[in-house]
Amino acid sequence: MELFKNKIFRLQGKVQHYAWGGFNYLSELLNLRTKDGEPNAEYWLGAHESASSLIMVSDNQEIPLIEYINDHPTETLGADVANAFHQLPYLLKILDVRDMLSIQVHPTKKNAELEFAEEIRRNVDATSPIRNYKDDNHKPELMLALGEFWLLHGFKPKAKLDKLLQEIPELNVLSHAFKKGYAHLYGTVMEMDQEKVNHILQPLLDRIIPEYRASRLTKDSEDFWAARAALTFNSPGKIDRGIFSIYFFNLLSLQPGEAIFQDAGLPHAYLEGQNVEIMANSDNVLRGGLTPKHIDVAELMKHIHFEETIPSIIYETKKDVHVGSYITPAPDFQLNKISIQKGEKTLQHIQSTNIFFVLKGEITVNENEKNIFRCGQGQSWVGFNDGRFAAKAGSDTVIYWASVPVINE
Repeated sequence: MELFKNKIFRLQGKVQHYAWGGFNYLSELLNLRTKDGEPNAEYWLGAHESASSLIMVSDNQEIPLIEYINDHPTETLGADVANAFHQLPYLLKILDVRDMLSIQVHPTKKNAELEFAEEIRRNVDATSPIRNYKDDNHKPELMLALGEFWLLHGFKPKAKLDKLLQEIPELNVLSHAFKKGYAHLYGTVMEMDQEKVNHILQPLLDRIIPEYRASRLTKDSEDFWAARAALTFNSPGKIDRGIFSIYFFNLLSLQPGEAIFQDAGLPHAYLEGQNVEIMANSDNVLRGGLTPKHIDVAELMKHIHFEETIPSIIYETKKDVHVGSYITPAPDFQLNKISIQKGEKTLQHIQSTNIFFVLKGEITVNENEKNIFRCGQGQSWVGFNDGRFAAKAGSDTVIYWASVPVINE
């Protein structure tokens, strides 16, 4: 594939139609024509092998971003990133969460490499529903709320969880297990016979589901989400044991502009809302409930960090008058934000491969006199290493911008 002289191009992402997605938010944001009843869950911007974005070279030519980077890694990523990661190291997403996502955890980079190699050695088919490891990469994540966003995030502090187990009569039986620590408590419910899961949770659900249906529960109560999970995921004779996690984990509500980081080993689940999410370029997910998908309890237990989590909200750190960043310890990615008012300009010099997504407004991007284009709400562009552009806002505009921090520091 030829190397183009220009370094700035319009970019087209890929929509994922997972069952938990919403019906309106992404279709309106992206100006999509959608099938009746088809959910739009995620919009991917990146070079993931299963859903690469497309570079719009011209009105008549588009090429997969992953192929262009693979053919020209040094020229697109820069030598440092190409040598360190051998690929675009991040994936940028916009999510619309209508129904709850699975309880999940992600492996460390080292463990992902070991376990991926082991599944290859055992000849586990790459498309098998029981395959745990899709690649050899870790998957740290940063999510930023675009509206009020509800999620579960790590184990509650010890005193808070101990109090909850004593105050909820149906869960009193688990107080003794917690005296031996988080790992013992979680292992108890995850390895428990289904009959005993039903025996413990059915009385709780019999009490809270009528309250939920009567709209007497609020979203800041674990009972609200436990009742919703039961109505969503339970099947005859089988109560989803992921309901225990709703009570064990921190229940958080993030407000617009607030972000949170989720590293390897930290259990979490998204419950409701819209967000911008950026992560390492991986699809490795180990699930612990609230899903019809494969759950491997033994594998899950190997990778969870059994410790209390004190949630730490991340706020925008201003770099200049137009640009702010959300700082994490992840070497693979950094989420940035451009806020620019109508008529204002910003000049940017790109290091490595950067992706820009217009959340609202419109902006004219100018690389040179022959490469000028407009991006409005829901549209994107990509810039490659050592690219430069000027951008002028046609209206008040907000842009989320993915970059690689090891290059930007």
